[in-house]
Amino acid sequence: MARDYAARCPVWIAYVVAAAAILLVAKGAGAQKVRVEEEVEAYPTGTVDLRCQFIDGGGRTKLTQVSWIWEPSDGQRDNIAVYHPIYGQSFPNLGFKDRVVFLHNSLENPSIRISGLKMSDAGRYTCEYATYPSGNEQGTTTLVMLAKPKNSAKAVTVQAGNRSAVVAQCEAAEGKPAATIKWLAAVGGNHTTSSANGPDGTVTVRSEYRLVPTPADNGRDVTCMVDQRTQERPWVYHVTLSVEYPPSVSIVGYDNNWYIGRSDAALLCLATANPEPTSVTWTTASGPLPDTVAVDGNKLSVRKVDDAVNTTFICEAKNKHGASRQQITTVVIEEEKRKITPGPPTSAVIGGILGSLVLLAIVGAVIFFVRKRHQDGGGPPKHKPPPPVKAGSSTEMLNKPSGPPSATETAPLSPGEVYYEPTGREPVTNLDDEATGALNGGAPPVLDDLARCELKDHANDCDPPGREPPPANISRGESFVSPAMYV
Repeated sequence: MARDYAARCPVWIAYVVAAAAILLVAKGAGAQKVRVEEEVEAYPTGTVDLRCQFIDGGGRTKLTQVSWIWEPSDGQRDNIAVYHPIYGQSFPNLGFKDRVVFLHNSLENPSIRISGLKMSDAGRYTCEYATYPSGNEQGTTTLVMLAKPKNSAKAVTVQAGNRSAVVAQCEAAEGKPAATIKWLAAVGGNHTTSSANGPDGTVTVRSEYRLVPTPADNGRDVTCMVDQRTQERPWVYHVTLSVEYPPSVSIVGYDNNWYIGRSDAALLCLATANPEPTSVTWTTASGPLPDTVAVDGNKLSVRKVDDAVNTTFICEAKNKHGASRQQITTVVIEEEKRKITPGPPTSAVIGGILGSLVLLAIVGAVIFFVRKRHQDGGGPPKHKPPPPVKAGSSTEMLNKPSGPPSATETAPLSPGEVYYEPTGREPVTNLDDEATGALNGGAPPVLDDLARCELKDHANDCDPPGREPPPANISRGESFVSPAMYV
């Protein structure tokens, strides 16, 4: 028997698979006749078009009537629009009356438009045909109603303490789908989130940020970030925390140099608080303020320092959360013991100015000499200066003809002329190498003793007794200088 069951089992399974395939094909063929959109999205107060079209490949199906049936998420099916080619249009649901219209008077394309949308309009919309001979054919579209959330965030004013408290709130109200809320903060703390469903399918999400508030947290920022499907980007809002605390007081301005007769002494009372202090008062440890003291708000000024201000000053600030005070003892000293405030370093300033002037002078001198050298050619002169010329010099003698001496050469000379004593040798000249330097080796001409004597007023005093004048004519071999002549 087991063998017979095993033999018949494959045949039974084959029949089941074939029947299922036939049903699926038939269902798919029927679904393909009514073409609709699977899902559409819309917003409250907006408009949406629901498209429907009958596709008949063979043209053998007769269309009798088309209806739109609405099925809410938590309700029953109900006709909202009917079209008959003879009897016309009908809108049986009063909730959609005047909000639903057919876009075309045609059974083949009975698309509708719904305006004035509400969140409660979300659901399934079925386009259903009554046909002959196949019966009813239909297609369903899901309408998804979306709602942009109303986002908001705010700070919650708290008082500083040692217990955790809500310091900021963030809300995404009446959104669909539900929004998500995140916090970005550097103050430390945590948050809690809750949600509530509305009657029309929207969701309101609330989040609270908590921490143990301190005075240092006042004025700091935490950031709320809301993300939701209908928003192109996350909504971001910076919340400034508000933490209230009683005043904290400090006194500044005392420099330990209150000497007798000083007129610019003052104290300043600084108070930090939230909210701001409602009052700031000055007193002394010994009683009322001295007559030489004037008070203007949180500033205490001393008109003229004397022994009366050798006391302890007290400043007190108050707000709605309490009061705080601070005190300082001022000591009055003799004028001879006062601290001299050092003035600006005058010597250093003067030295710096003088140094700058000297530097400028040096720079100016360098620039001047550089420019001067550039204008002069930057080196020694390129031309040769002319040699010195003296009356009766050897140069004049060379310029004369080489013939025998004439009478004019032996003629007496006029007073003031200079003659050179022959030495029996040629004087050193540079006539042969004139380009190498000045005459006489580049040195100035040297006069011998006789010439120096002749330059004196009494030339005869230099002549030795019985000296004979030298001969007038001297050969070229001995010297080219004419001998001196005596008058």
